[in-house]
Amino acid sequence: MAGAEVVKRYFDALAARDLEAAAACWRPEGVDRFVGEQTLIGPDQVREYFAGLFAAFPDWHFEVLEMTGDGGSRTAVRWRARGTFAGPGTFQGFTSNGAPLDIEGCDVVTVGEDGLIEQNHAYLNAAEIARQLGFLPDPASAAGARLTKLANLRTKLHWRVHGVDLERIAAGVWIARGGFPIKGMNVYLIEDGDGVTVFDAGISDMTDGLRAAAARLGGIKRVVLGHADADHRGAAPGLGALVYCHPAERDAAESDSAFRPYFDFSRFKHRHSPVFYRRALPMWDGGAVEIAGAVAEGDEVACFKVYEFPGHAPGLIGLFRESDRLALVSDVIYTVNAETLRPQPPGIPHPAFDLDTDMVRASIRKLAMLEPSAVWAGHAEPVTADVVRTLERAASA
Repeated sequence: MAGAEVVKRYFDALAARDLEAAAACWRPEGVDRFVGEQTLIGPDQVREYFAGLFAAFPDWHFEVLEMTGDGGSRTAVRWRARGTFAGPGTFQGFTSNGAPLDIEGCDVVTVGEDGLIEQNHAYLNAAEIARQLGFLPDPASAAGARLTKLANLRTKLHWRVHGVDLERIAAGVWIARGGFPIKGMNVYLIEDGDGVTVFDAGISDMTDGLRAAAARLGGIKRVVLGHADADHRGAAPGLGALVYCHPAERDAAESDSAFRPYFDFSRFKHRHSPVFYRRALPMWDGGAVEIAGAVAEGDEVACFKVYEFPGHAPGLIGLFRESDRLALVSDVIYTVNAETLRPQPPGIPHPAFDLDTDMVRASIRKLAMLEPSAVWAGHAEPVTADVVRTLERAASA
């Protein structure tokens, strides 16, 4: 039997409220998917769903408006349904309220070689159904205007926490600053063909903001981690792009822990700092990151060259662009005090987080030898004045 004939028989059975005939059209493992809503598996669940629907809408009327097929197994059906939500009890958790319903929808049905339905994708406007039944207000009504205002307020509050401030800092390079309540986490978006490469990934609360910012620039092509600390990998799992890092950072990036084995919180001067970071790092972290590949010194990333700057982390990398001598260096240096969270002169990262402080100093000197015109770090402000001498002072402090 042709697919279209099976589909017609199925919809005729629904129009006639013949649940047994409708269920008989389905394969035992058939999938009836209400797109964006729910999924029914097999004839028993299909039968149960429509039995509840017909009980909730005693005058349910169903008609096929149009059918079209591909000449094979797939048929599209445009339909109209009308009824009154007047049955006893509840349907889908809602108590009947006597509201009329008049909707149109479209099903795309696939019939197998055995003449039974194996899959259906049902498309309908759930919001319109909710409005007609009185569960959502009409957008043009006063109640609709209040709901819109409430939704906009929620959006504003959401972006206060999850949003980022986007600023162009050089040709084809933007900084996205985020973090709540202080936007001290820096992520860099680098023009890369028709999209951007993301360098470092901030904290998990920045995920939505980074996706939105990158979408305005063409979308994310890949993510490159400067290193795998929690506040630099945090958004990476949620950005929907392949993630790369230095081979020495892979184990940490793919770990579930927000703490590195060499962290030594006894090196903090203020007693509140260990408590703060034991709570903050897991909150900032987005969890383990699946690493797609490695980057190492000499590789090219969106017109930047990769340099290795170990010390703060074993595989920390930075990016340097020869054309304007711009350096994006993650945590090679700190320009914010990790204990007071206030700006500080450029210096070594806090020893509580460093693998090897002597290696940090050597990496800062290596960075100075590149004679960068500007150095943008993983937090707070850049180094832009007397850059080489400032870096040399930081390495010697």
